[in-house]
Amino acid sequence: MDADDKLSGRLHGEQFEPEQPDTMLLRILYTILIAMMLSVSHTVLGVLTVIQIVIMLVNKGTPNPSLAEFGTDLGVWMAKAARYMTGANVKPWPWTELD
Repeated sequence: MDADDKLSGRLHGEQFEPEQPDTMLLRILYTILIAMMLSVSHTVLGVLTVIQIVIMLVNKGTPNPSLAEFGTDLGVWMAKAARYMTGANVKPWPWTELD
């Protein structure tokens, strides 16, 4: 399995639907909380981008693989958060597995 297949599975793989959907009030509260978490994640992404650029400048274009992998994890989380906010029933981490 190559990296693209793995990422595709994380984004589009089986999602375990909750037994009962949240009430509308709970969904609104979760959406507000997830929106705040997304705001923080954008800041983290910006900081990590600057750090990775500095690392790549120092290492002649070679990125830090751990930061790159964390960026992938962060991107997957952000995609799942956006899906919930736009109508999916599966909430992102910390309510479900990070995978």
